[in-house]
Amino acid sequence: MNTSTRNLSKLKKAARIILVGPPGCGKGTQSGRLLDHFKLTPISSGDLLRENVRNRTPLGIQAETVMRSGGLVQDSLMVKLIVGELSKRGWVETRGNLTSGICLTGPLSVIGGPITPRASDSPTASFLLDGFPRTKNQAQSLDSEVAMNLVVNLDVPHDVILDRIANRLVHEPSGRVYNMTWNKPKNPGVDDVTGEPLTRRPDDCPETFSKRLKNYAEATGPLLEHYDKAGVLWTVSGSTSDEITPQLDAEILKRFG
Repeated sequence: MNTSTRNLSKLKKAARIILVGPPGCGKGTQSGRLLDHFKLTPISSGDLLRENVRNRTPLGIQAETVMRSGGLVQDSLMVKLIVGELSKRGWVETRGNLTSGICLTGPLSVIGGPITPRASDSPTASFLLDGFPRTKNQAQSLDSEVAMNLVVNLDVPHDVILDRIANRLVHEPSGRVYNMTWNKPKNPGVDDVTGEPLTRRPDDCPETFSKRLKNYAEATGPLLEHYDKAGVLWTVSGSTSDEITPQLDAEILKRFG
């Protein structure tokens, strides 16, 4: 099977996927391709938070109160939002299948100890979780509610990432990104669509980005170790997105196709 084509294959069982990778590794590109190739549903923790705040759900009101006071939304609350959304879609059987905004979470105990609520194995329940978890503690909180079955670690050499960043230009209003080595704008210095000027992000310099990569490695190490021990971590290496995508597609087909 040619894994470079669109609509590669219908999955035969549910894929519950997290992508992990340093800034500048191309995670956004890989996410977009996965969604397109396998028709996964994107579940964004940030979008769920904003939606619940906008709709004034009980959890949304609670989160808004925390944010207005300058605090960080608790991990347990973010897990409730995620599990509530999955439950609403019928993909997780948990706490009476309450919907987003009122889902109860926490260890569910039976005789013999706590259990993880059962997730649907239907391929239509496949999703890509974005924005959460970012730490080992967050992963442990999520584990108690839904078992993710593939965590992909995108391994891109740091010198490649730094070269990308040094040559990156962005169109701030749209978020379109260009690269002066492999994705140049049609006309130097201006956006292809609007003709508006392109700029460099303030932190797109090698010194600043090197620090970000170091901080990422230190913060993410325990998260990757956690998922490795859980048996769901898979690392894919490459210097370009086009090198990584065929490997990632093949792995998903092997596991879920």
